[in-house]
This record gives sequence, C-alpha cells and structure tokens, in this order.
Amino acid sequence: MTKSKKLEFRPNDYVVYPAHGVGQIISIEEQEVAGHKLELFVISFEKDKMTLRVPTHKATESGLRSLSSPDVIGQAMKTLKGKAKVKRAMWSRRAQEYEQKINSGDLISIAEVVRDLHRTDDQREQSYSERQLYEAALERLTREVAAVSGNDELAAAKQVDEVLTSRVAA
Repeated sequence: MTKSKKLEFRPNDYVVYPAHGVGQIISIEEQEVAGHKLELFVISFEKDKMTLRVPTHKATESGLRSLSSPDVIGQAMKTLKGKAKVKRAMWSRRAQEYEQKINSGDLISIAEVVRDLHRTDDQREQSYSERQLYEAALERLTREVAAVSGNDELAAAKQVDEVLTSRVAA
C-alpha cells in the first residue's frame, strides 16, 4: 500500500549517505525532470566540496539515514576494541568485502573495517590499497563520531585513535 516511506529531514539536519558519509541537508527544492516535478534533498558534503541531490521519495531506498545514536557510537567504539578478524581469503576478495562494508553506511561495519585494517608502528607495512580502505573507513567513522558528539573532527579522531591504541596496549 505504501510506496517508499518519506523521511522526515529538514534543512540543517546532518544525515549519512552510504556512499559518501556524513553530509548536511542545505535545502529541499523542487525541480522539473523530464516533465515530472521532483522534490529533492540538497545535501552538502563540505569536506569533499560536493553537493548531492536525492529525490525525497527515494531517500530510504538510497540508504539515507539520520546520524547514529550515541548508543551506536558506543557499540562502534566497542567494536574497535575487539580483536582484528582477518580472513584468510585472497586480498582482492577481502578488499571487496571491506569496500562493501564502508559503502553500506552501517557504522558498526565501518568500525569493523577500521579495526581489521588498523596497524601499529611495529606491525608489517600496509599495501597502498589496504591503506586507502583503512583511511576511507577511518574518515567515515570519525566524521560521524564528530557529528554525533558535536565535537570537531580533530577531537573525534583523537577519541577513535585512543580506543585503537588502548586496544594495542591491552
């Protein structure tokens, strides 16, 4: 009976778009596309200097969601403390799985990637692609932690780093 559920977002709300991470809705506008009027969320990803327009009726399908609750942030931090789970599969297969987790928009999955790819100074070098995936996941996690806590990204990065280094010390 109901087609796609319309999300209740307003301008200035922070949202998470799976493929790009945390953005801010700057407006809701109407555009005519191929003779049809479309209502669009205009989302700004300031760090990436990018603006995305998502049809409001397709927002749920696209995976657009509100910021995680502090509880979910807590679970993500707990995930970071866990022991890295590295499968014995070939790197190309693992890299694909990591990429999917990062783009799922699910904060716990992103935290798993950060945990699994985190290296301390005395561990073996990371390959270029490993480092790229790690940094992408870390940035997504950090931005959402910052947005939820209301801190800047530097403070959030420090918080995430402390959790990762405390895990190593344990």
